[in-house]
Amino acid sequence: MSLNDAIVKRIEEICKEKDISICDACLKGGMSPSSIYDLIKGRTQCSKVITVKRFCEGAGITLAEFFQRDYFNDFEE
Repeated sequence: MSLNDAIVKRIEEICKEKDISICDACLKGGMSPSSIYDLIKGRTQCSKVITVKRFCEGAGITLAEFFQRDYFNDFEE
C-alpha cells in the first residue's frame, strides 16, 4: 500500500466512523473538497500535511488520531 492509499483508506474509515461525508469534513475544515477528491481519484500523488490537518479539523480529530494506524508504518514508497 502506498502512502496515498493509506491516507485515502484512513479518510474513508473516519467518514464511516463519524457518519460524515468527505465533503462535509472538508468544508468544516475550511477547504475545498476537491483537494481530497483529487487524492482519492489519483490526480494528486503527494498529499500535503495541511490538507490532512484541515480534513482532521473538519472531522473533529487530531493529526495524531489520523495517523494512529499500523498501516502507516508499513506503506511502500
